[in-house]
Amino acid sequence: MMGDISGLLHDISVWVLPVLTAITLHEAAHGWVAWKLGDATAHRLGRVSFNPLRHVDRFGTILLPGLLLASTSFMPGGTPFMFGYAKPVPVNFRQLHHPRRDMVLVAAAGPGINIAMAFAAAVLLHAIPWLPADLGPWVGENLENALLLNIVLAIFNMLPLPPLDGGRVLTGLLPPALAVPFARIERYGMLIIIGALVLPPLIAAQMGTSFNLIGWILWPPVQYVGSLVLMLAGWGS
Repeated sequence: MMGDISGLLHDISVWVLPVLTAITLHEAAHGWVAWKLGDATAHRLGRVSFNPLRHVDRFGTILLPGLLLASTSFMPGGTPFMFGYAKPVPVNFRQLHHPRRDMVLVAAAGPGINIAMAFAAAVLLHAIPWLPADLGPWVGENLENALLLNIVLAIFNMLPLPPLDGGRVLTGLLPPALAVPFARIERYGMLIIIGALVLPPLIAAQMGTSFNLIGWILWPPVQYVGSLVLMLAGWGS
């Protein structure tokens, strides 16, 4: 039992900084780009900030990931499965200088900063051999988790479904006749996402097999982008 608790505390210690950093800069990037392109809503509300407390959603950022982390940590051979969300940054698209074009830039800013953070984590991994022997492995796990988490977060958010960033990007790129009906999907978007996360594994389990729809969709681009980031950061060719 003590080993299980120790393992859980270790998992928390190597995930909390990557998670908080990833979601904080992701949301702050949305607000900062919107502010620079004409909409100061997020800036006035204090959301253009590096303070994680400005962006934390009690359920989506703390309770849900914590429950998922705990449920896998107490399973033999369990691998942490992380899913959560932060408070969305408010953007008044009508205040943007060029609403349709700027909507795309604001939406893409979050995944863009996540890719930048993944690259930074990959570069910083080169410094691990110079750290004290008792600190290096822990810092290395944090950086490896930051590398993976930021890439997964970027790819996941670019799925073309509102309210994800990819849905906003696609809405801005579509002609108005298609963009308006497509944007209406947003009211059902989170239900669709949760259903895609939960239902296929449950159905597969009833059939005596395993299947993760979101993982099946995400893993190939995550592998590709991860390999590219590592190559650019100097980890092989």
